[in-house]
Amino acid sequence: MSKVEKRDEIVRAALELIAEHGFHGAPMAMIADRAGVGAGTIYRYFENKDVLIRELYRDMEGRIYPFITEGYVEVKAFRERFIHLGSALLRYFIENPLDFRYLEQFHNSPYGLEYRRDRLLGEREGCDVYRELFDTGIAQQVLKDVPLPILFALAFGPLLSVARDHILGFIVLDDLLIARTIEACWDAVRR
Repeated sequence: MSKVEKRDEIVRAALELIAEHGFHGAPMAMIADRAGVGAGTIYRYFENKDVLIRELYRDMEGRIYPFITEGYVEVKAFRERFIHLGSALLRYFIENPLDFRYLEQFHNSPYGLEYRRDRLLGEREGCDVYRELFDTGIAQQVLKDVPLPILFALAFGPLLSVARDHILGFIVLDDLLIARTIEACWDAVRR
């Protein structure tokens, strides 16, 4: 295997094992075994497990962002932009259940707490399309004037629950249910 292939195999194995067993249930030795590399090989690519977990998250963000922003037009009506982003994110989760399960693990851990604090309360570098959309919506009085963590909870809490229920087989999301779900999220955040 080339260096790129080894790294990709390590990342894939880490994603699968963490999604299945959580961070603590996926030791580096198990990840190495699943990736088909020696345990020491992982440390050539990732200084430690914390670095692996954070880089895996950054890799995932790098896949999600182009997916949700494909066809996104910043000059469209505010509601249309919200619907576009929410629908695209829900579709991404449906099409990538391992990514969704990893993200749930990440965001409900100390790693995610640090990330969320930075995203919601701090100044982030780079583009955060949701934060920009919500900041604009509050400024233009299109969205409820509540703190960002509440807007994120109202917009994404239901979306995440519905994605989880789809992945677990409790519901089957089709285009109509996706549209109705995102409309309900919109109703929760709009003035």
